[in-house]
Amino acid sequence: MSNTDSHAQETYNLGRVIFLSAAAALGGFLFGFDSGVINGTVDALALAFDSDSATTGFNVASVLLGSMVGAFFAGTWADKYGRKPIMILTAILFIASAWGSGIATASVPFILARILGGIAMGAASVLAPVYISEIAPHQIRGRLATLQQLMIVIGLFIAFISNYWLAGMSGGASIELWWGFDTWQWMFWMEIIPASIFLFSLLAIPESPRYLVAAGKADDAYDVLHNISPLQDTRAKIEEIKKTLIEGVKPRLKDVYDKATSKMHPIVWIGIGLAILQQLTGINVIFYYGATLWQAAGFTEADALLQNVISGSVNIFFTFVAIALIDKVGRKPLLLVGSLGQAVMLAVMAVIFSTTGTNAAGDVMLEGNTGLLALLAANAYIAFFAFSWGPVMWVMLGEMFPNHFRGAALALCGVAQWGANFTITMTFPIFLASFGLGFSYAIYAFFGLVAYFFVKKYIIETKGKSLEEMGELLKGNA
Repeated sequence: MSNTDSHAQETYNLGRVIFLSAAAALGGFLFGFDSGVINGTVDALALAFDSDSATTGFNVASVLLGSMVGAFFAGTWADKYGRKPIMILTAILFIASAWGSGIATASVPFILARILGGIAMGAASVLAPVYISEIAPHQIRGRLATLQQLMIVIGLFIAFISNYWLAGMSGGASIELWWGFDTWQWMFWMEIIPASIFLFSLLAIPESPRYLVAAGKADDAYDVLHNISPLQDTRAKIEEIKKTLIEGVKPRLKDVYDKATSKMHPIVWIGIGLAILQQLTGINVIFYYGATLWQAAGFTEADALLQNVISGSVNIFFTFVAIALIDKVGRKPLLLVGSLGQAVMLAVMAVIFSTTGTNAAGDVMLEGNTGLLALLAANAYIAFFAFSWGPVMWVMLGEMFPNHFRGAALALCGVAQWGANFTITMTFPIFLASFGLGFSYAIYAFFGLVAYFFVKKYIIETKGKSLEEMGELLKGNA
């Protein structure tokens, strides 16, 4: 398929590129499934393990500790050993975690299994954007990199559907389903199927050409690039990549520091800011605690799980909107619109939950049109996230760093992103119990405004530029 832009004409094998990108993005599917599956099991886990609210919160949030470790080491190990071997290890960890989470009989073994899965989630969150950005032609890199987020939201949606279906069959997450095992156990075991597909898909893809050049394997890189873009001047492309690397010297973590100033490159701080702000607007409160949140607002367990399915559908649809717009409108405009939209919708929810009444048990009661307004605001918030900060942050992190420290920078951004995720996930139950939903949403709305001004001041548009051109453009910030 031939595509022409203002830079150059480049003919590439679209089917090949989509296959490679989709295979890597399956890690995003598992990232999403693993994030979403816990949503329908929170109350069942508290009952099964006889845990208090603090322990239950840690059961949910423990996966994020592993994610910080996985994100950090995946980036550095991918620079040392290659993208493909570490992705294969990630698939194996997903399988082991899914089995271990379901078979656990107490909080400690469950937490250990979830940390193992967290390592895989953190690794997948870093490796898929890197791999896709390094094999994708620049004209469609944004759309291909958005596959990562699309797979994440599809994974979330499938986890919600799976939980809803399994709970519907048995009558509840805590009720026995098949062969003497409770429904919540089967919710976790369902992940073994896509994790196995991911593992076998990875065996069919090549190593990243930019890693191969860095490792001194230019001939192998030539083969990969030629298969992707058979009519481009592959030798010239390899020479262009070499100019941004020291051939035969693999990138190292310390490359994120400027040798002249001994300080971290400013562009890395910008990436860390993006990663943290994506979480501080509270998106994972919706995904991790969605069922618990809506039950606190007066919904039944079945209705709360159904609301998760609706939210997942909204998430998927507006991620397709991002795919359609990201290489046309650009990254920065989407981030700006998304920031303001999320802030407004969170503010609406803050007002609703701050002014609504409670029943005799102290539970929030949404009456009349108030409940419908809350649902509309929540799903509008998800829509704004889905076409902006959800996919665009991962696209930016995959392409905004120079070749010689992309993996290392992504490792640090991954740690920051998962650290913020952990903080939000651990503090939300405390906020909910101590201050209520209104106060929590007001905090997240404030960070939506912070995100808007951060993007306006610091983010440089990356649409339509090759990774090597990006390195030149960002020298001032790097």
